[in-house]
Amino acid sequence: MAARDGALTGLHDPASTADLLVQIFDPVGRPRGTGFAADPEGTLVTSHEAVDGAARLLVRAGDAVTEVTGAAITPLPRLGLALLHTRGLGGPRPLPVAAPRAVGRGAYVRIAAGGWREARVLGTTTVTYTASDGPRLLDGALELALGTAGTDALRPGGGAAGGPVLDAETGAVLGVLGTTLHTAHRTAGFALPLTGADGPLAALLARNAATVPAYGADLNLAGVARLTAAASAPRVPAARPERVPRAEVTRHLETFAAPGTHRPHGAAEAPEWAEAAEGTKAAEGTEVGGAAVLALVGPPGSGRTTELAALAAHRAAGAQASPTLWLRGSDLLAADPSLSAAASRALARAAVPGGCGARTPVASGMPGTPCAEDLRPERLARVAREGGRPLLLLLDAPEEMPDASAERLPEWAAATAAWLRTTGARLILACRPEYWERLGAAFPRALLYGPGTPAGRSLPPCVALGDLGFDEARLVRARHGIPDTALAPADARHPLTLRLLAEVRAECPEPGGRPDRHEVLSAHLDLVCLRVAARLTGPAHPRGTAVRRLAAHVAGQVHAAARRCLGPGQGALDEASFALLFSGGATARPGAGPGAPARAGIQVGGDWVPAVLAEGLFVRTGDSHRFAHEELGDWLQGMHLDVEAALDALVLRGASYSAASRTEWYGAARPADGPAGSPPVPPAPSVPPHRIGPVVEALLLLARDRGTAELTYQLGRLVDALEVLMPAEPPAADLRPPPGTPLWWALRLLAETLLRVPDATPYTAVLDRLARRILARYAQARPVPAELGPPLWEAVRLRAAERFDLLRRLVVTDPAPGAPGDPACPRFLDAAARLLTADPAAVQPQLTRWFEDDRPLPATPHATVATAAQALLYTHRHGALDHLTEALADSAHPRGEELLAVLAEEEPSAMRRAVERWERDERPARRAAAVRYAPRARAREAGRALPHRTSPALPAGAATR
Repeated sequence: MAARDGALTGLHDPASTADLLVQIFDPVGRPRGTGFAADPEGTLVTSHEAVDGAARLLVRAGDAVTEVTGAAITPLPRLGLALLHTRGLGGPRPLPVAAPRAVGRGAYVRIAAGGWREARVLGTTTVTYTASDGPRLLDGALELALGTAGTDALRPGGGAAGGPVLDAETGAVLGVLGTTLHTAHRTAGFALPLTGADGPLAALLARNAATVPAYGADLNLAGVARLTAAASAPRVPAARPERVPRAEVTRHLETFAAPGTHRPHGAAEAPEWAEAAEGTKAAEGTEVGGAAVLALVGPPGSGRTTELAALAAHRAAGAQASPTLWLRGSDLLAADPSLSAAASRALARAAVPGGCGARTPVASGMPGTPCAEDLRPERLARVAREGGRPLLLLLDAPEEMPDASAERLPEWAAATAAWLRTTGARLILACRPEYWERLGAAFPRALLYGPGTPAGRSLPPCVALGDLGFDEARLVRARHGIPDTALAPADARHPLTLRLLAEVRAECPEPGGRPDRHEVLSAHLDLVCLRVAARLTGPAHPRGTAVRRLAAHVAGQVHAAARRCLGPGQGALDEASFALLFSGGATARPGAGPGAPARAGIQVGGDWVPAVLAEGLFVRTGDSHRFAHEELGDWLQGMHLDVEAALDALVLRGASYSAASRTEWYGAARPADGPAGSPPVPPAPSVPPHRIGPVVEALLLLARDRGTAELTYQLGRLVDALEVLMPAEPPAADLRPPPGTPLWWALRLLAETLLRVPDATPYTAVLDRLARRILARYAQARPVPAELGPPLWEAVRLRAAERFDLLRRLVVTDPAPGAPGDPACPRFLDAAARLLTADPAAVQPQLTRWFEDDRPLPATPHATVATAAQALLYTHRHGALDHLTEALADSAHPRGEELLAVLAEEEPSAMRRAVERWERDERPARRAAAVRYAPRARAREAGRALPHRTSPALPAGAATR
């Protein structure tokens, strides 16, 4: 761009500054100076001389004029500056303020003085500014060299006072022009810096950095947020407007992402935490403390991606966006040393052409452009941290990492943790429990955020995500227009099932029946295939028989895709396979005879891929395609999985070689040929643990397609395999098999299947056999895996009678409070207490059946199962007192009578009501009870003293919770 006498050709026209600068006048229209906006709220920056002595000013931006008076004028005479607070001016666009830095001698700048002009910086100096209240010295003023025309434009009274001085490369404001500034040696012009301020100017500069993007040497918080948003845009899904906030999950995510530091899980116990913080302080010169990794862990369909998208939308909302970079596991490459490599590639793809070396005209609309240095995630993280809003990386579905990357998880996690410590960035990842069990163990525990280890799971600290709460599910159903009785109870709180059912009901408002999850998935698949067929045929063909036939053909190809996803890898289709399946040609349709589409009367040749992708059945991730809904993909793949062969490969082959399996996973030397007289142990199949979904779905489909007897048989095989696979003498007090071992597969498949069957009553025999195995191991002082602990027995869908019979048998295995073991795994007595609190009327009669069990409780000295039941009923009596008195009377047991006697003393009103009921009861036992307890209850209620009776002994620990 040519320059003539300091003025830039093409930027001369005052119209080119109209949307960036304002003109300041006195009430009679005389020019006082120029100003520029520094935030979206309309706060203007100008020189003090432009407002000195004025109580009322007029500000013009383009054709709009507004009046500024009184408190709207903030003079800063000791800085030589002033702020004007305007509202409704409609402009100008805010300009970014340069980061505090030295401006080199000879650097080119642009000034606003009668148009945009070019000048050079001669250095900095101290100048004298004479205001109406006297002179003062101002340090750090920029000396500017200008041409003759520029010097004339800076004469006092010419209206240039307060104009911005812009860096010629970044477009950020370096200073504010003054026309009455002097030194002993007069130079062409001076500008006052905007750095080193406090008070209202410091607050304004902080808002400027957070809301007005700057790049290059002046990269600021807003620039980082703009760059990360541009890099994330192609991947981050839109936040769903009908989403219902999940209070507990939202609290954890926002707490973790908020500025400040967090105490990591177990920080007090982990000596490496202090070393990690000290290492970061040495590397960066400032301490970066607190947890740096949060894992949002839940099964497919639980809403992991939805929660991440809502967090990303929340951080992007408002003028002051927080830097957030969205990545997927498919963005990683096998050779990536850490997550920073994927972040670098994502930022590079979002780069704006031009580079920061280009002298971009200020009037082009966005001062400055990003350069290569701006796209380094380390620099973005440093700027974000210094701005008080740490860079947050969101990693969705890390399971999609390439196979080679997955094999290097420990090295990758260690390098990523070191990078997070050094830069101060934070990471939230969303994955399946099976994947986090492996990946979380590779991260330093001191960096992990979470309320603790989820009960019953051998997982590192995380935030667990499951079904919606009852109130949340009710609100979701209301927003989708789904009646409360429209779903099977077991699936009425499942997020994805509700969402897919809403889509189905939109096409078929009154589907009838009460579908379960399987039926909803099937209906959704039919609907999407019908939409694909309609898209392929176009508007000329209504949804008649021909389109339905084509939809069935599409569904066949979808099932073929599911079968291919069962092959080696991460459950995705490569580009070639996907294109072959959905090419639309006859040769790409296995089983379809030539001419079938013609018989339908519809031309279906050509590429089906755009239609399949447009309907959201598959998504492209990296260089592959996978089902958009992971749960739908698992369900479809489970239809085509051979359960017998899968269990043989994953579990039962390992169970056939017990001696070898006992030593294989705790480091003991294993004989090369296994136990004497047995063949070598076959190699473990290369199935990633997080690919457990299709296997569980296949087991669930067994019961649906072949009856419960078939699933009972397969689950029984897994229970029998546990006895062989679980070691007799483990090296630690708990039993945590590494992911992917035969024992791991047996435990997880058994627990996941039992927890997901809609009714576990047909599998009571399996649970009974499993309980006997646990009791046998307890009798031999052998540990039991957390997967078989109380949470399984508490959550499995059983009738109260069967559940409490199992809990009664297992309660004797509870460890004593403070005993070594997994502190996150609650006791069976805790489970009984929680169930009693949740539904006392249903549970109280079940606990009275424990009165016959006088086995001692090793965890609670001098207590038995019977006295524990008494204590639970007494402690939680207020939930349903009238039901409790009836349950105790029905038990006809001496321990029940003991507790009734205590209630007569401590709950006389409840006992009086019971006596009144029993006096009218025709049963002789009830009338006898009324005679027995009436005097005591009525006397106690009347306030007469009675002999003291001791309440039942209360076992220490959970019964009081």
